[in-house]
Amino acid sequence: MNPGRPKVLGPVVDGQTRCVHYRTPLDVIAIRFVCCGEFYPCHLCHAEAAGHDAAQWPAGSGDEPAVLCGVCGRVLGIAEYLGVDSCPGCAAAFNPGCKLHSGLYFRG
Repeated sequence: MNPGRPKVLGPVVDGQTRCVHYRTPLDVIAIRFVCCGEFYPCHLCHAEAAGHDAAQWPAGSGDEPAVLCGVCGRVLGIAEYLGVDSCPGCAAAFNPGCKLHSGLYFRG
């Protein structure tokens, strides 16, 4: 494990943040939840492991570093993540379906 890389909690199945719920080749992000400040691969992982209800990042939080690329370890701001299809650091493609669930994590 890279010592500078944030720890990802929950039922992670590999070193690129895939979990038991989402584990396709493109499922390589983890979200830092505003309610606890911890990274989880998905909302289901948080629900199973966190011990508290999830909260959404409030509107206006676009600059918050909240999305981890599981391939290179870069942490993207919310707006940065929502504006790209792949990691600006390593070009790893992100699952486009994840953005369909962005309302579970981010408001506005």
